[in-house]
Amino acid sequence: MSLPSAAPASPDGILTPYELTHPVRLHTLVLLRWVAVIGQGGTLLATHLWLGFDLPMALALGIVGLSVLLNLSVSLRRPSTARLTDREAALFLGFDILQLSVLLFITGGLTNPFSLLILAPVTVAATILSARSTIGLCVFSLACLSLLAFFHLPLPSAIGGSQTLFDLPPTYVLGIWAGLWISTIFMATFGWLVAEEARRMRDALAATQMALAREQRVSALGGLAAAAAHELGSPLSTIAVIAKELAREVPTDSEIAEDVRLLQSETERCRLILARLANQPDTSGHAPFARQPLSAVIEEAAAPYARDAIDLLIERADAEGNPPVGEEPMLPRTPEVMHGLGNLLQNATQFARSTVEVRICWDETSVLVEIHDDGPGFPPAMLPSLGEPFLSSRAGEQGHMGLGIFIAQTLLGRTGATLGFTNLAGEAGSGALITVRWAAASLR
Repeated sequence: MSLPSAAPASPDGILTPYELTHPVRLHTLVLLRWVAVIGQGGTLLATHLWLGFDLPMALALGIVGLSVLLNLSVSLRRPSTARLTDREAALFLGFDILQLSVLLFITGGLTNPFSLLILAPVTVAATILSARSTIGLCVFSLACLSLLAFFHLPLPSAIGGSQTLFDLPPTYVLGIWAGLWISTIFMATFGWLVAEEARRMRDALAATQMALAREQRVSALGGLAAAAAHELGSPLSTIAVIAKELAREVPTDSEIAEDVRLLQSETERCRLILARLANQPDTSGHAPFARQPLSAVIEEAAAPYARDAIDLLIERADAEGNPPVGEEPMLPRTPEVMHGLGNLLQNATQFARSTVEVRICWDETSVLVEIHDDGPGFPPAMLPSLGEPFLSSRAGEQGHMGLGIFIAQTLLGRTGATLGFTNLAGEAGSGALITVRWAAASLR
């Protein structure tokens, strides 16, 4: 078995592409095999020496020794941090099934009470491998169980000092075979479904972390640009003053007059560029204007997704249409808020026919944002599941992973917001309605 070399994990906790394609650590499977080897060896010795069963100990220990040699070979050839591909891990576990089956063949087949241990490799495979590899190992395990039910060496035992063959009625053996078949299929299916849900959540959280990291890098770049503009402002002002003095002193018909005018124009151009850089939005949470009115934050979050055919309307009113009482709340322009609201507004803009309406209202206890589009709305059957990862939530959606709403809910949840999803008239076709609510105390 050819095993890959080790690859370091990402320092920020996000799975690297190598880890995604090589999901199983070699150390884990080697450790599990050592546990199996110790258990098999101890059981053979106790059964032979203590219970008096006349087992073919040389052959049995030789079969256990094969696992020992393979484990030692793998451990010496590769570091414990190495990772296996899905196929390599399946071959690793397939050997364990075969080794255990051969050991059961010489010790009574399914009449051996330890035959249920053949479930272990299948259960491990279901939690770490793909559906294809899990099905393959499950079929292989079922085939081995079927062969052991009909073909195996008898299990000799010592009763009252005389040797006899330990045998069970065929009907009982058939029941054991059926029970192991059902258990194998159930354990493989249940284990894979639970593990797949965990894998989906892991991948979705990794995507959320990457989105937040990207937003933070953009914020840091904006802050760096503003700092650079501030630092370059003074020397540029000096250059502008000198260029102006030169323009006054150089005669208009001089050979360098044109160069001086060009110097002045380029200096003015640099000044305008630095002014734009200095006005870059800073969402790091530490700039003087890191908190902005709620409506301004919504407009900025929606700006990258604006479409000429879609009107964005922002209304300050409560459910009855009355203007809210008091000053408009200030919202922190953090990466979580900007990216979370941006995802929701992008979703609404993408599916709207002509209009996206955003209603904001507030009182002493809470701040509410309602995003309504006049698109097809959410499919009613999916409403209870919205916010789960990898869920295509809108009618007619093609080619999307279904992570936008999950990422928005996760990021806005970090700021204390709660999200709700419904259709305006309670059914698809009337437009989707997304509500975002903060407790007023969490925004102070």
